[in-house]
Amino acid sequence: MTAGGEPGGVEALYPFLYPAQGGLDALLADAERSTAEKFTEIAALRASLSARLKPALTRCAQAVAKSFASGGRLLAFGNGGSATDAQAFTTLLAAPPPPDRPLPAFCPAQDTASLTALANDVGFEVVFSRQVAALGRRGDVAVGLSTSGGSANLLRGLEEAARLGMVTVGFAGYDGGPMAGSGAVDHLFVVPSASVHRIQEAQTTLYHRLGELTLAALRDAR
Repeated sequence: MTAGGEPGGVEALYPFLYPAQGGLDALLADAERSTAEKFTEIAALRASLSARLKPALTRCAQAVAKSFASGGRLLAFGNGGSATDAQAFTTLLAAPPPPDRPLPAFCPAQDTASLTALANDVGFEVVFSRQVAALGRRGDVAVGLSTSGGSANLLRGLEEAARLGMVTVGFAGYDGGPMAGSGAVDHLFVVPSASVHRIQEAQTTLYHRLGELTLAALRDAR
């Protein structure tokens, strides 16, 4: 506890382990209030981003659809939770519901043999750039997801993709970080939040919308 009687340290992080003076009822009321606030916050953030980024998402989807229509492939990558998001995005494209056709979308982070070999033998900063160099071709698409926009291995992967002439797409949070200042990203989507949770929740909405728009563009082209 702090000098003023307020919870601090681990007590603030795990309040359910250190019940407040009000007991269980107060703890549950606080959890309910906090949950409602988070729902309101993410709903407002998602709504504002959907409106503001709609034109950019449409342009990006057209570029991605053009790549697929020309025989291109998509590689999506990220670290930690962003790796899970990259996998979810590629699955959305590789296994869409009928009548959409499966698309060649891959997540390099799923290749644990290549990932761990590169990390162990060369360095973790090249785990994506080396895979992009091996698998990517001019006209393909590279998608990098990050909450900070500053992951060195992610930036290297996008830079390698740009060098190859791939379409590059980036998702970042905060103010975009180094990704926003990189000349290697053709289509950048920044979630202006300082909360990692809100950033990843909003990015989920954005890449699902990008996937839907891409599939719709391919249907229209057929």
